[in-house]
Amino acid sequence: MNGPLVIAIDGPSAAGKGTLARRLAAHFQLPHLDTGLLYRAVGLKAEKSGRPAGEIAISLQLSDLADPDLRTDRAGQAASKVAALPEIRANLLKFQKKFASQTSGAVLDGRDIGTVICPDAPVKLFVTASSDARAERRYQELRALGLDTIKPRVLAEMAERDRRDSERAAAPLRAAPDAFLLDTSDMDADAAFAAALAFIERKGFRSSGP
Repeated sequence: MNGPLVIAIDGPSAAGKGTLARRLAAHFQLPHLDTGLLYRAVGLKAEKSGRPAGEIAISLQLSDLADPDLRTDRAGQAASKVAALPEIRANLLKFQKKFASQTSGAVLDGRDIGTVICPDAPVKLFVTASSDARAERRYQELRALGLDTIKPRVLAEMAERDRRDSERAAAPLRAAPDAFLLDTSDMDADAAFAAALAFIERKGFRSSGP
């Protein structure tokens, strides 16, 4: 294939898109951006500092994405709230597009990559899973982090976030028309990676590594 390999991965939380994105980036030796961390960083910084989210979005740096607190449910809920604001999305749009335009190619995962950030990406994946499967994964992830929670609460919070992400006016969560739909409900990480890789290779892309 001609042109850089840009892989746009979208989907709801705990569907497995982050794990898949990291594995694909490593396989194809591409830089990876978890765009959800941008919104988590903005939302969490706004909550903690009281500063306007728009002001924070303008000055955000890649180094801000290293904060371990960005993986908490608090950050996820904060992200979903600020992501619904057109001003925030506009401020972060240039950041994401610049990352995607690298000559090396790139892997980006989030909720509007294939529809807004990289609508011309040669590879688009929409990773999803059942609500029960996603809630179980998120529950186990939180337990592994030492956080005390219960599964019904995780499911309820996930349902609320899904509603906000799908109903927001600015770039709602949806699959691009030409995205490959990957349902990981009954897949482990290896199976999901194999299915995604097979699709990408059918598009004519191969790893240049060993």
